[in-house]
Amino acid sequence: MEHELFGTKHLILIALSAALIVVGAIFSKKLNFKQLCKIMFIVGILSEIVKIFYYIQANEDAYHGVLPKNDLPFHLCSIQIIFIAILTLTKREKLHRFLLSFMRPSCLFGGIAAILIATQSSRNGSWVITSQYFLYHVALVVFALWLYTSKEIRFELKDYFNCLKFLLVLLFFSIYINGILSDATTTTNFMYVVAPPQDGLPFLNDDKGWLSYILRYTALILFCITISYIAPIISAIKAKRSVCAENALRVAEAELAVSAADERKEEE
Repeated sequence: MEHELFGTKHLILIALSAALIVVGAIFSKKLNFKQLCKIMFIVGILSEIVKIFYYIQANEDAYHGVLPKNDLPFHLCSIQIIFIAILTLTKREKLHRFLLSFMRPSCLFGGIAAILIATQSSRNGSWVITSQYFLYHVALVVFALWLYTSKEIRFELKDYFNCLKFLLVLLFFSIYINGILSDATTTTNFMYVVAPPQDGLPFLNDDKGWLSYILRYTALILFCITISYIAPIISAIKAKRSVCAENALRVAEAELAVSAADERKEEE
């Protein structure tokens, strides 16, 4: 039996994922950043091990013991494992900040999108790969929510621009990786820069060609990132207006002082 997108099984999985996200978000509030990273690192490693062994075994007749190209960790959510490893195993604060500026929106929106637009194998595969897929993306969303709600890390306007820079590099990297790995028998679609994640989507589709799709895809990503940083953006605008107002007040006070001095001279 084929389980369709937003079919009964998928809707149940979405509901369970939402419940786990709530529970995870409550539990994560008791953790500091280092503790959360260690847990995410363990979750990521276990998730990747399960995925590797599952897809090698599932495709053994065609690829023997080789992991299929499409299952390499170059998707938006899979690549987070690499970032989490860097956060856990290194102490370079500037690099951590740069990575977190991107992980904050990408884990949230990427995790939610993955749950809502679940892959065919996650809906119709065995309970092992279904559990791995949904639990891993639940963990990403919980991690992102911690970054949004924690007072331990404060995000600023510069983090928004760092996120955009990282996104630009990642998109070009994905285009090159897909070009290198695709051949006559296999077309990879990492980061979904080649084609939409699912057929028949209302906005993310290539009905009018690849260029139209990639422009809409990029616009959607930019919108999501901007929304995720709306608070720091508004704070920066208010701070700039406050500085401008203070400068204007100082200029006005200086002009009044000069005018008063001129008047005193004229009286004398």
